[in-house]
Amino acid sequence: MRHGKKINHLGRTASHRKAMLSNMAASLILHKRISTTLAKAKELKKFVEPLVTRAKEDTTHNRRIAFSYLKSKEAIKALFGEVIEKVGTRPGGYTRIIKTGFRLGDNAEMCIIELVDFNELMLKDAAPAKKTTRRSRRSSGEATSTPAPAAPKAAKVEAAPAPVVDEVEEAPVAEAEVVEETAAPVAEAASEETPAAEASEEGETEEK
Repeated sequence: MRHGKKINHLGRTASHRKAMLSNMAASLILHKRISTTLAKAKELKKFVEPLVTRAKEDTTHNRRIAFSYLKSKEAIKALFGEVIEKVGTRPGGYTRIIKTGFRLGDNAEMCIIELVDFNELMLKDAAPAKKTTRRSRRSSGEATSTPAPAAPKAAKVEAAPAPVVDEVEEAPVAEAEVVEETAAPVAEAASEETPAAEASEEGETEEK
């Protein structure tokens, strides 16, 4: 009986299935991305991710265990080298499955399985998102902190010069009006005095 045995046999014997997953895992580690059916990709994910976790500790024992699964010296070198340099900081989830549609012929669901940190396009899309969130938090913090002190300063500056400018402008105008008013009667008085003086001088000449 097969109680609790939920493994997907993929229509193959045990030896055939192990050899196929070993070959696919080596190809994934060397090429960082392969195209296969969705059912095979899900089984490959369960096969290769424990090997990546084991490769975080580079020991002879772990290398020999990984080699017993992968059967490839080049794959072991890449796994303990460039793959761990990029993926080693993750706590898990080293692979990503992207569905690509259905295959012509048998209509099998196809997908791409890849190592997460080697997809440069998705890394470029994800990087600005992180920066924008950080910038928005900083800008929001600055916006809440700066306007509070700036508002009263602006009010004080606007209120202080207004009366000063009015007084300065009004003072010369008032002085000018006073000067004009004082100058006008003096000029009139002078004009009035001149005919009287002329009349007195004519009278004196007539008497003589």
